[in-house]
Amino acid sequence: MEVNVSSDPGKSPAPVGTPHTHQSRVLLVDDERTVVDALTQFLAADGHDVVGVGSGQEALLELERSTYDVMITDLVLSDGDGVELLRTARDRWPDLLVVAMSGYGTIESAVEAMKVGAFEFLAKPVRPDEIKQVARRAIEQQGALRAKRSLRRVLDAPFNSDAIIGRTYQMQRVFDLIETVADSKTTVLIHGETGTGKSMIARAIHQHSQRRSRPFVEISCGAIPETLLASELFGHVKGAFTGALADKDGKFRAADGGTIFLDEIACASPSLQVKLLRILQERQFEPLGSNRTVTVDVRVILATNTDLAQEVAAGRLRADLYYRVNVVKIDLPPLRERLTDIPLLAEHFLQKCERQCGKQRLGFTPAAVQCMQRFRWPGNVRELENCVERAVVLTRGEWLDTHDLPPAVVEAAETDTALFSPARGRPLTLKEALEEPERRIILAALEANGWNRQRTAHGLDVNRTTLYKKMKLYGLAEPADKADTA
Repeated sequence: MEVNVSSDPGKSPAPVGTPHTHQSRVLLVDDERTVVDALTQFLAADGHDVVGVGSGQEALLELERSTYDVMITDLVLSDGDGVELLRTARDRWPDLLVVAMSGYGTIESAVEAMKVGAFEFLAKPVRPDEIKQVARRAIEQQGALRAKRSLRRVLDAPFNSDAIIGRTYQMQRVFDLIETVADSKTTVLIHGETGTGKSMIARAIHQHSQRRSRPFVEISCGAIPETLLASELFGHVKGAFTGALADKDGKFRAADGGTIFLDEIACASPSLQVKLLRILQERQFEPLGSNRTVTVDVRVILATNTDLAQEVAAGRLRADLYYRVNVVKIDLPPLRERLTDIPLLAEHFLQKCERQCGKQRLGFTPAAVQCMQRFRWPGNVRELENCVERAVVLTRGEWLDTHDLPPAVVEAAETDTALFSPARGRPLTLKEALEEPERRIILAALEANGWNRQRTAHGLDVNRTTLYKKMKLYGLAEPADKADTA
């Protein structure tokens, strides 16, 4: 017998990376029955669904009958060469990961197996802990590759051409609002924390409207001095003020027929607020220094990261302007409330950085994804993009792992002490602090049960209605391929 059973077969080593959350399927190929029986016992005890066969021909028939995640095969078989079986399996089932074994553990045989696509090579006798670790690593990589393919399909869905990515309940509501208001002239107010993608939403509204062929003009009210902002928006005539050496058309004239996006609207001065109120009501204004009234056909979209109702209460924003801009409001959730969107966004930014840097990476390891999902992301989507860009530039491996992420992200994930809310400027209440662990428990249970709500509710000892409400609360939307799961 070629299996070393000196180790305790019931004792599993520490998990490598993220443990698999579904029962993986493993095909064992060895012409020694004792080896097949022993390895089947070890792997089945570790949670795998294992089928053992004694020849290469049986292995090919089994691969045709059913789907497997991993095949573990001896390189010396009674009915042929295991390397040829490996080559055939990789050609016909490219998603299958193959682990090669040999009792003649030479460097030459290992190199030959790796050349034809083996995931890993094991020299016999194989220890129980060794075969379990290799199987786990193979399953993790298989899961990562499957997730990457799934993410690429999601990235081809509607709105992703605008880089607006999300499958959570909150983002689906945003997408519905974009489609609903796109072709109207209604003023839209976008509210969200810094870095949540307010500019992207404004562009998406424009691109999905009948004005898409006309200009989209963007201006940040907080980035321009108050003395120049009115001139930038409405233009001026020659001699209107010192330095006005020629007539100048403003942003509203430039956006005529199209869309103008005014970011950080809460920064507008009282006098500018009066002008904005008029143009929102009448689509008319006078350039600085001119008595000539200009009429424009322009769609206005505004954005803010502050609570405008509080600005009105504090006397910093006109109430009539607030009521005029607060017609249709789109609330963008912070990234920390979009747990299942983080892998999608990270994959999108990875592809973008690969094109810019000329580097090719296979994706993120499960451990890296979990690490990113635990971080609070005070800078939201913009901070995540910077994190991915840093990882692509600095890493030398094919897979981006936790050590490629910024230290602050890793440390926060390891200590899991993100109990302070940047948005609220205070420590979280007990209820708020318990929300994130509850979200993770529910997400882990959903993934472990293939997003089957009935089994998940049973495992969590709650009724399905409670589970559905929690999923809705935490934005745990089913993946597209699981959406019809009961």
